[in-house]
Formats: sequence, C-alpha cells, structure tokens
Amino acid sequence: MARVALVTGAGRGIGRAIALRLAADGHDIAVNDVNADGAESVAREVRSAGRRAVAVPGDVSDRETVFGVVADAVSELGGLHTHVNNAGVAQVKPLLEVEPAELEQLFRVNVFGVVYGLQAAAEHMREHGGGKIINAASIAGHAGFDYLGAYSGTKFGVVGITQAAAKELAQHGITVNAYCPGIVGTDMWDDIDARLGGYLGLARGAAMEQYAQGIALGRVQTPEDVAGFVAYLAGPDADYMTGQSVVIDGGVVMR
Repeated sequence: MARVALVTGAGRGIGRAIALRLAADGHDIAVNDVNADGAESVAREVRSAGRRAVAVPGDVSDRETVFGVVADAVSELGGLHTHVNNAGVAQVKPLLEVEPAELEQLFRVNVFGVVYGLQAAAEHMREHGGGKIINAASIAGHAGFDYLGAYSGTKFGVVGITQAAAKELAQHGITVNAYCPGIVGTDMWDDIDARLGGYLGLARGAAMEQYAQGIALGRVQTPEDVAGFVAYLAGPDADYMTGQSVVIDGGVVMR
C-alpha cells in the first residue's frame, strides 16, 4: 500500500515542489491550499506523474477546517503517513508599525495552522502506528531579521512547537521535525523583495540581490532545494531524527 502525504499550502511555490517531489518518491498526495484552483492544479500534476492525488482546499488558520482536510485526505487516499505543515504567510514591516489585525493573521496562519495540523495529523497517526509531521520554519526562526520581526516571531514559535511536539508524540511513533529555508525564488520572496525595497530605498530586485550576497553557495534557493530536504525528512533515512529544525539556506545562517 502506498504511503500518503498531505502538504498544506501546496498550490504553488515550495509547497508545490514538495508535493511533486514526494509524489516522485512514491507517495500519494493530498494537496491543500486556501486557493482551491491552485490545489486542484497541483493534484492534476501529481496524477499526471502517475500517483494518486486529491485536492483538499481549506484555510489552515481555522481548526475545524484543518481537521476536515485531514479527514478528507484519509478518506480519499486511505491513510496519512506524512503531514507537511507548509502553509505560511510573510510580512515586511517595522515592528513599531505592525497593527493588531496583521499580527493576528500572521500568527493564525504560521503558528495556529501548525498546531492545528499537528493535532489533526497526530489524532490519526497515533491510532495507526505513527507517522511523520514536518513543519515549515525559516532561517528567521533561528535569527530575527529586521523588517521581518513579527514573521520571525512566528517562525521562532514553530521551532519551539516542533521541539515540544517531538517529545510529546515520540511515544506514539510520530517524529516531528522542521525545515528552515532561506532566500527562495518564489512569489512570496518577490513580494518580500518589493516591500523591503520600499523601506530600504532600493529598486525592485535589488533587495533580494543584496540579501543573496550573503549566501555562501552563491545563488538564490529554489523550491526544489527545499523539497529535496523535506523528502529526506519524509523518508526512512530520517526515522531516528526528531525535534530538529534544520537550516537549508545555502549558508546564510549557520548553526
């Protein structure tokens, strides 16, 4: 029986790359995204690659929705072995200017969504022999970045949640780890670049170029770079690994 992975925020960018890589590695895929068309588009890509796939759209910031998404994935694909809490949003703004509604939205998606995903996935996994939960953190979860302060706070939160969940869920055969990307060539980073440029007085593209100068490997990260590491976490070679939030950023933040 094929292994089943659910990837949240998989309608584009890193999430899409993760879904396609896990499919290539033999997983059937439940594709979640707040954008139903995006989720279905990626599900079609997975099916075209020869794996079973189902679109399970929904907003991860709503607990009832997340539990429904997991239930639908299990019902449609016959189980859940790997759950990737990839969905996230970013914000570029000085901390002194962050408004309550903005702060709430960041934490509801980036932190609440991870907790809800953990809860829903673990509820199934602990009754079916365990599994793997993989969370999206960031280099901003290891080092706070100026103009990304509130976002950094959410990702530090994901690192702490990952560690605590790993300790609590080990008894059920569930491992919990996180991946921490850096500067990735996605729509999200295009938006970050534009907003940073506004604060720093830089032309479009210049902020990303400036940040990219700190990458030891000399190039901006691709979604596939991230997906390759998530595939490792989802595979058997990572069975003895839990509670870790690993930086994969080409050498920007070193731990």
